[in-house]
Amino acid sequence: MRTPSWIVLSLVCCSAGSVGCVGTRTGNPGALLPDGVELAQSELARITDPKLSAADSTTFGADNRKLAFDLYGELSKTPGNLFYSPYSISTALAMTYAGARGETATEMAETLHFSLGQETLHTAFNATDVALNKRKSELSPSSEQPQTGTGFELTLVNQAWGQRGYSFLDSYLDVLAQNYGAGLFLLDFGQSEQARTTINSWVQEQTKDRIKNLLPPNSISGRTALVLTNAIYFKASWQQKFDKSRTAPGTFHADTGDVSVDMMHHDTKLRYAAIGGTQMLSLPYVSTNVSMLLVLPPQGEPTLDVATFHALQTALSEHTVQLSLPKWRFESENPLKSTLMALGMEAAFGAADFSGMDGHGGLAISEVYHKAFVAVDEEGTEAAAATAVALDESASLPVTIDFDRPFLFAIYDNPTGQILFFGRVAKP
Repeated sequence: MRTPSWIVLSLVCCSAGSVGCVGTRTGNPGALLPDGVELAQSELARITDPKLSAADSTTFGADNRKLAFDLYGELSKTPGNLFYSPYSISTALAMTYAGARGETATEMAETLHFSLGQETLHTAFNATDVALNKRKSELSPSSEQPQTGTGFELTLVNQAWGQRGYSFLDSYLDVLAQNYGAGLFLLDFGQSEQARTTINSWVQEQTKDRIKNLLPPNSISGRTALVLTNAIYFKASWQQKFDKSRTAPGTFHADTGDVSVDMMHHDTKLRYAAIGGTQMLSLPYVSTNVSMLLVLPPQGEPTLDVATFHALQTALSEHTVQLSLPKWRFESENPLKSTLMALGMEAAFGAADFSGMDGHGGLAISEVYHKAFVAVDEEGTEAAAATAVALDESASLPVTIDFDRPFLFAIYDNPTGQILFFGRVAKP
């Protein structure tokens, strides 16, 4: 093995009586850290101008959409509201995949639709993160109209948490640093509750208090060697906000019976498409490269596949739309081990080969934890999600569209083709 290209820094409190101090690491904003935490970080800086071909970018977006709908096929079997971030899940598992070898790597690539190969895949995640972090600078021109939105925030942060004293390969830490901006915070997982609280506090901070207790009790043990986390936070105004004076009581026809909701109303020009009874509407945010795609399936058929989603998106064109949309707000929590195993990723949870992390293997994923939050109102959308992978040793006529029955929605980045969030509103 070559001389290690990473360094260990001890982070200590900066003043008497303080509860933590700020650690600075490449690619991540500083986070408030408990006293005595160490950071093992590659000496290599994050690649800030990753080179990804247009063809590979297109493939990467298409692969992510396939994963989004594979996950939906499994998760939607449980009735009720559903919300998750395919991009967050994919990112956390990509950091895990960087250390996978043999059958474990093969199964992960097939299940997660990682078709680009190790090196290009990590470049693709880096390039996409760089692109997404630029969205705030791409706002549409300001307007004097009071109904025009102004705010936009989209942040993505990655972090690895390792057992103090466990030996990780410098080559693995290099991948985390160069492509994900992640160092390795060193904890004592033997102090399981303290370690769990530390990670959960970091997630809560990165998601503006929207994702709390990502790791549930007993998710960390003395056998835990590594936890890989991704947090994504999104808050944006609609390009054209809904007029609050038009919001009125309405009825939503849920599968379990009618419920009273606050229904927002909008008459404007929007991109719309309909194929085979399924309708799609695109609601742009003030950064017009990002939009919410609302999908209304035929009555009694709340299903959607990736091919229909793509066909609808391709067919979108401007229409005058009379829109009714409920306000909604909910959280969703989805441990993903059983879901991923059902999709074919079995070796990673059993006789796994993650020798690319430590040089000898002996680690296996114990669980993949995911939580998400979404709120939609007249102003815009707030959404947050976090994922943790724990590894243990071992034109036209006016269109009227009323979203008054179960429907699907996606927060979508158009240039990269990434589904940042995906969900189902079964009962607002």
